[in-house]
Amino acid sequence: MRHDTLVDAIGNTPAVRLRVDAPEDVEVYAKLELLNPYAMKDRVARRVILEARRTGVLREGAPIVESSSGTMALGVALVGTYLGHPVHIVTDPRIDPVTLAKLEAMGCSVHVVGAMTAQGWQSARLERLAELMRDLPGAWWPQQYSNPENPAAYRTLAAELLEDLGTVNVLVGSVGSGGSLCGTSAALLEHLPDLKVVGVDCVGSVLFGQPDVATRRQSGLGNSLYPDNIDYRLFDEIHWLSDDEAFDATRSLAREQKIFAGNTSGSVYRVLTHLASRAAPGTRIVGIMPDRGDRYTDTVYQHRPEGPIAAVPTEVLFGTTVRTWSCAAIPRGDRPVLVFVESNTTGTGMLALRTATRLGLAPVLLTKDPTRYPELEGTGCTAVLCDTEDEAAVRAAADSAAAGRTVAGVTTTSDFYLAHTAVLARSLGRPGHASGTAGLCRDKSLARAALGAAGVPQPAHVVVDSADAVAAAVARVGLPCVVKPADGSGSQDVRWCADVASAHAQTAQILAAAENIRGQARPGRALVEEFVDAPEYSVEMFCADGEALCVGITRRTATALPYFVETGHLFPAALPGTAEAELTECARQALKAIGFELGPSHIEIRLTPQGPVVIEINGRLAGGMIPELVRAATGIDLLDQQLRAVTGRPLALTADRSRYAGLRFLTATGAGLLTGIGGTAAAAGVPGVEAVVTTAVPGRTVRPPRDAYDRLGHVIAVGSTPHEVETALDAAMALIRVETAPGP
Repeated sequence: MRHDTLVDAIGNTPAVRLRVDAPEDVEVYAKLELLNPYAMKDRVARRVILEARRTGVLREGAPIVESSSGTMALGVALVGTYLGHPVHIVTDPRIDPVTLAKLEAMGCSVHVVGAMTAQGWQSARLERLAELMRDLPGAWWPQQYSNPENPAAYRTLAAELLEDLGTVNVLVGSVGSGGSLCGTSAALLEHLPDLKVVGVDCVGSVLFGQPDVATRRQSGLGNSLYPDNIDYRLFDEIHWLSDDEAFDATRSLAREQKIFAGNTSGSVYRVLTHLASRAAPGTRIVGIMPDRGDRYTDTVYQHRPEGPIAAVPTEVLFGTTVRTWSCAAIPRGDRPVLVFVESNTTGTGMLALRTATRLGLAPVLLTKDPTRYPELEGTGCTAVLCDTEDEAAVRAAADSAAAGRTVAGVTTTSDFYLAHTAVLARSLGRPGHASGTAGLCRDKSLARAALGAAGVPQPAHVVVDSADAVAAAVARVGLPCVVKPADGSGSQDVRWCADVASAHAQTAQILAAAENIRGQARPGRALVEEFVDAPEYSVEMFCADGEALCVGITRRTATALPYFVETGHLFPAALPGTAEAELTECARQALKAIGFELGPSHIEIRLTPQGPVVIEINGRLAGGMIPELVRAATGIDLLDQQLRAVTGRPLALTADRSRYAGLRFLTATGAGLLTGIGGTAAAAGVPGVEAVVTTAVPGRTVRPPRDAYDRLGHVIAVGSTPHEVETALDAAMALIRVETAPGP
């Protein structure tokens, strides 16, 4: 076949029938993507670079920067340098000499990071990449893990399979960035709706519910991060192979089929042969073979196993931790349903829905108003419209959404729906809180009574149901005081009051509102509390099997008085051991006082010279992106654990790393209309910064923060000491500009 350029030669790889031990009429094919000029990801590089040039995102002659230790690097080098772009590849010491030689021979600049950072080699490479993006004017980053052109590039692969084979019953592929198998299967499913999609991962990769093992030796598949390009809704079955098993399979592929390939292809081959031996007559199975074996001559092909090589996979429930070849079924059409009763609109709400899909569950969001969640469409969650204030309507909607499937659990990420969730969980016989406990979490006046009865330290307080009672309440608690609604969330309507007049006005404002922000009837009560002037912490607790475990303690900072909006966090807080023990025990006693026994909780405490004082008990996961800090610092994914707890799955609450993580919120310094948030790219390039996220769009009315809904985004940084984290956050925040114009 004639091609005008080398770039045109990418694709059109052969599908070769393999000789395997299988029942008669079972056909097994290998799609030899390794016969691209370099490897399978040549397709991705061609697609993303040509599309970026077409749209003008990549200017003529501008630098291209990518993070890769394997075939994506080669593809970007091939296409980028061929089209006249300087190419910079960020990699790590695991890069093999052959790939390094090829990259340098093509004229690339190769940047090898020296050490792992918070999330292993991946995060170390991304930090170096951010520096290059800052230092190279006009540089463009293909972002293979989140660029939608990555999976889109494999529509050509699907088209070739349909043209060559006509039909496919089972597709097997390795999963790393998620592009190849998800892109190919999504395109095939448009024509072959009964196609079975089998993913192949490695032991120690987080992609499919396993704990991260940074020392795993396989390359080309697996990950320590969750790429946006993985569509977890597409898979029917997942296999995990250990390093020994993958390397043994790779040598078997060369010996038995004469295909000299890499360990991704070897892993796919091992699964292919297993499926073929058990397939029904007439089944056609295709495996995608990504790359050649020349990169692995000194590693995979010289490796000798250190442990047993499983002859067949162990079948496990999805979510079970594995150490050797194992498989789990997660059929697309029959996944257990996880029901969410509404969600929080910021922070971790939408992330929880995506996490449910990653855990092999079918998330269903019961909601009165889907438009409240602008990011809902991208979560893969089914939204069911119902009156979430009506118990009968909620139960009917849950039954309808399940449509005969198992309801694995019921949960929420919103304070406002803890009691609703408890009622639905009980009616379905699923794990959940007692409705009384959920009610105590929601109503601060009731929680205060329970804490008082249990002797748990808390501020002096008075519950009022009339502004006329404020003067007497202030006389009891003293000035200054804090006035707050009994059912508030996100610091709404919480105010420090210096005198009786301001306390009276704030109470009147709270009691005048018949409904809260979610349209729920308010209890008609407010709290007038003693102001505890002491450092503020939140204790992140997790309850399971009758025990309350402290995951860690967060140091919190807030706006200047009279408001109490969180402006930043540090996790874990730098505390003496005695203070940490005091805070933990106080949180444990607070949970015991309200009968809290399942899942995550977030207890806000101020640490006075006389000891801890409980400010609030939140019977749900912390907001304000604190779970992301916990994950970055310890490796514990609290969202993942919450969903495991409510579905009765095994928990993994042991830290696998010891770092510090911090966050600062972006806010406006004056009132007006938001015109833009500048400097985010430069801030993202600050060493130690892991994420710069903006959540507000231009045109929105903004003001200095009075509640959590006034926040406009956040910056997260990770380091080995609190000082490192704070320094990175200070540097990043100094580069960011919240730009406003006068508004109505």
